[in-house]
Amino acid sequence: MSANRRDFIKFVVAGAVTAGCPLDLSLVAAQTGEASDNHAANVDGEDNRICHQVRDGKIFSRPPALAKHDVVIVGGGMSGLAAAHHLQHRDVLLLEKEPHWGGNAYAMEYEGSAYATGSAFIWSDSEAFTFAREIGLDPLPVNCPDGSIIRGEFVPDTWGDGLNKLPYPPIARESFKKFKKEMLSIDVEKRATELYNLPFSSFTKLYAPEIKQWWDTFGPSNWGATTDETAAALAISEFQDVVGQSYSDPRYTWPGGLGAITKKLAEILQPALGDRMQTGATTVAVVPGKEDVQVTYMSGAELKTVSARAVIMATPKFITRRIVEGLPDRQSRAMQQIRYAPYCVVNLIFDKPVFNKGYDTWCPGNTFTDFIVADWVVRKKSGYKQKYNILSCYTPMKEENRGSLLTESGARKIAANVLRDFQKLTPETNVDPVEVHIYRRGHPMYMSTPGLYTEVQPLVRQPMDRVFFANTDSQGPESTTNEAIVAARRAVRQAEARLAGTPAGKQTAMVG
Repeated sequence: MSANRRDFIKFVVAGAVTAGCPLDLSLVAAQTGEASDNHAANVDGEDNRICHQVRDGKIFSRPPALAKHDVVIVGGGMSGLAAAHHLQHRDVLLLEKEPHWGGNAYAMEYEGSAYATGSAFIWSDSEAFTFAREIGLDPLPVNCPDGSIIRGEFVPDTWGDGLNKLPYPPIARESFKKFKKEMLSIDVEKRATELYNLPFSSFTKLYAPEIKQWWDTFGPSNWGATTDETAAALAISEFQDVVGQSYSDPRYTWPGGLGAITKKLAEILQPALGDRMQTGATTVAVVPGKEDVQVTYMSGAELKTVSARAVIMATPKFITRRIVEGLPDRQSRAMQQIRYAPYCVVNLIFDKPVFNKGYDTWCPGNTFTDFIVADWVVRKKSGYKQKYNILSCYTPMKEENRGSLLTESGARKIAANVLRDFQKLTPETNVDPVEVHIYRRGHPMYMSTPGLYTEVQPLVRQPMDRVFFANTDSQGPESTTNEAIVAARRAVRQAEARLAGTPAGKQTAMVG
């Protein structure tokens, strides 16, 4: 697409970036110098100054506690909301630094059409599927094996019938078939200890290079790591689950992805908790004592402290280790070992049908990994008419490129590159969207590196007397909504036991 065409497309930049320098909107305006409404990008993001001060070691004054609660939950993403749901019978205070609930499972809308900013789907045999039904949501079936766009051709069911249609030389297609057969024959459970400590590239290197390229696309989108940095057990297990011999799509979702779950949870909790659900509340210190835990947070321009009999930290561990005082050195070091991939979701909004051939389509060799049709699960419902064809392009990034998310110009460049690559995929995708929305996150997904699941995460989630650890990065082996819910249930069991008088040190059965 020419520069002139792109100039008339509206770019909207949103989302939190919890690393690097705070976003200075006045500086952004000075840098872009774009006066025209047609050219300027809208920027909607949180002010991370408090988070950055915590990161840099600033010590905040802690006023005396003005309130007491049974449990304080820090973090209002999927894990924190799920924990609050299970603790509604308690006096719970839920704190979230952003102005909305949901974390990485947060849906947005464009003129009534929902689209995802992160988490996309759940599995039919997962706790998340059961939990969704428990809270009154009916998961909708995806019922579509993943296709790929390779060398300008759309290949439906990449790892099924599509293996015979891959636009590669015959020797490469045969290598794909051999890879599938041999990966399906591996007993991951029997070899778990070995495979969780080996990189997946030790397997992919034995086959055609196109296979590594495909998995270097799939891995970063799903668990934040390429084949060189992925635990082999995770990738092989995922492959076996997705492309088993008798394939039936086990995935379910809603329009706009898993933000439907967090939206429903917030609706359920608001009447029960009322003003004990606080957004715009950035926690700066969690200080355990013998009889309680003191939690200090910034609300507006005011520092407040509350006392809790137990605290659940439903926050990423790179934040957790900076605000919880007295963490054992070994546990703190384990938290520090976890690596996080920066991630954008770029939503291309079209006012006419552009691509409706499959739910999730993989695009190896591009700046984005895959894209999802936002309304896929409702397109065929009786009476439904697709007003906007919104395609959510998942755009994981390398760690060293995290800084490019910090300014409007950097984020817009990422989105422009995604749009450029999308329009080059096939002749039918060479269409201009009416708008491009970029949702950026600095640390949304932990990287499932060798040793993380078996060695690091068991240390990370060890309870600390009255402080308990949720969030998906404490559970593993993959950064998913399901693991966030599992972690919340574990932390709730531990907190309830502590409130009943069982010291954390005797809760070993609840740690895993």
